[in-house]
Amino acid sequence: MRIDILTLFPSMFYGFINESIIKRAIELKKVDINIHNIRDYSKDPHKKVDDYGFGGGKGMVLMPQPIFDAVDDLRKENSKVILMTPQGEKYTQEKAYELSKEKHLIIICGHYEGFDERIRSIVDMEISIGDFVLTGGEIPSMAISDSIIRLIDGVIEEESHIKDSFNNNLLDYPVYTHPYEFRGMKVPDVLLSGHHANIDKWRLEQQLKRTKERRPDLLEKR
Repeated sequence: MRIDILTLFPSMFYGFINESIIKRAIELKKVDINIHNIRDYSKDPHKKVDDYGFGGGKGMVLMPQPIFDAVDDLRKENSKVILMTPQGEKYTQEKAYELSKEKHLIIICGHYEGFDERIRSIVDMEISIGDFVLTGGEIPSMAISDSIIRLIDGVIEEESHIKDSFNNNLLDYPVYTHPYEFRGMKVPDVLLSGHHANIDKWRLEQQLKRTKERRPDLLEKR
């Protein structure tokens, strides 16, 4: 998979692509991540990419020209263009699985007060990571990229994501490690029993209990 990210702040992505599982996925050539500075596509002599919005109002608005030219330069036949915006479709694990099958993603990070409405005409999908507003689309773009990359074959063990929270509309079950007892809290005996059928039954019960307590809306989808 290839991911091209359009941003005004490329340095924000240094740690993202140079640490942990994402770095390993790049080294294994499972994913090719390219960070592009939107200003590089500006035709303004001062590399200006924003301006005041027509009709008044506070804040600056991203201009269409640099974004259009960047997408024209990067888009291929199999590309999917994603715009990060609070107005987009709320992101889910199901969407992460869907996007992990794509060959090429172009992600546009919005910033300032917003972006020229005409930019919407060149995107295939608008995504929001939740009902809140951030200073820009950089952090959300990292979040969805991370969620997608870990699902690519060979990046992590398949079992690790098959049992993730939200698969089958359930939150994940509790997990424990050593020591057996810590500050008076003990590991449930069933996990030490070696009886896999009982362990699986307990884990499902815990998933249902935790989901009912914390996200009852998910159970309505089952």
